[in-house]
Amino acid sequence: MKIRRKKTLGYAQTIENFFKGLESKLKLKNPIKFTSKRSLEALLFLVIFFGFFGLLAYKMSLPMMLNTFMQTAYHLLMETVFYIMAICVLMGAISKLMAEFGVVRLMENVLKPFMRPLYNLPGVAALGAVMTFLSDNPAIITLAKDKNFSRYFKKYQLVSLTNFGTAFGMGLVVLAFMTGLGYGKGALVGILGAVIGSIVSTRLMQYMSLKAYPDLDVPVSEGEGDEQQISFKSEGSVFMRFLNSILDGGKDGVGIGVAIIPGVLVISTVVMMMTFGPSGEGGVYQGVAYEGVPVITWAAAKVDFIFRWLFGFTSPQLISFPITALGAVGAAIGLVPRFIAEGIIDNNAVAVFTAMGMCWSGYLSTHTAMLDSLGYRKLIGKAIGAHTIGGLVAGIAAHWLFVLLALIFA
Repeated sequence: MKIRRKKTLGYAQTIENFFKGLESKLKLKNPIKFTSKRSLEALLFLVIFFGFFGLLAYKMSLPMMLNTFMQTAYHLLMETVFYIMAICVLMGAISKLMAEFGVVRLMENVLKPFMRPLYNLPGVAALGAVMTFLSDNPAIITLAKDKNFSRYFKKYQLVSLTNFGTAFGMGLVVLAFMTGLGYGKGALVGILGAVIGSIVSTRLMQYMSLKAYPDLDVPVSEGEGDEQQISFKSEGSVFMRFLNSILDGGKDGVGIGVAIIPGVLVISTVVMMMTFGPSGEGGVYQGVAYEGVPVITWAAAKVDFIFRWLFGFTSPQLISFPITALGAVGAAIGLVPRFIAEGIIDNNAVAVFTAMGMCWSGYLSTHTAMLDSLGYRKLIGKAIGAHTIGGLVAGIAAHWLFVLLALIFA
């Protein structure tokens, strides 16, 4: 660490000396206000930013690159984002109805017996799995902060809820999206893969947390929680509860749909421009949507045998989905319609996509905030490491489960 710090400071000092020399040569009246750390950061950003888009422009030409960038974002917005938002609104309404009329509580009671043997968590944790499956990752934190919920847990179990809950985030939306495209069988197998990945991630997080901090092996608080206090029931007649659930759930769905727009338009556009090549004959760029320089495809093709054996991918382009799911599962599912148009997707790929999309569900962008809100920032690295392994296991498990089921029902 000391050597790296010295090197970084040395680079910063070199940059500072350069600007000071430039200052004296130009005889500037107002000296440049220079802060080494911030200026180094700005310089690195500019090098990476212009280097990335400069290479794309060099290969595609600047007008074609800009047109493709905007056309791809526009097509994703019109053809994919609004479709996903519609699903989010419908699933949000259904989720709220299920919570309002006791289905969530029923599902919790059915899943309770599996929590201790599979996840080493108290039975009430099943409520967290159901809530994140029906909505998104942050739902688990809302529960974890409820004293009636957290009293069932020891501290190392409570922090592992970030991994446990994230593994089911936006599960209903992903399932509905894949089924709506005609790949329901693959999506159902993918859910089983996500469950396996969640077990690995949660157990590994608990092991790593206890090994590093044995003092976490104590109850969160004294006394037993009252699970019945965690209620979803509202006041009013059955009709009004039904109507309010639909409206409130749909509104929540709109919020989720709006939240995925930046991820789909920015992340998916950049990933697609690094996945697909020119669409014109003879490798000519036309400046239309979904063109680009296939860097990801080229790199994945070099180790294609690994992805083919682990995940059963028939095309190196498919690796773009799990890469995107690291940051946002909404952005990742935005890639699927293009894969269908290219004819490179099948039920096996959808099983892997569903498993890894659900299990990871953008954990790189949520784990930090989730653990920070629980007051365990020191465990962020362990949570991310455990969940990375869990997501990979989920994808591998989904592929081989699909192969096994295909052999059984052939």
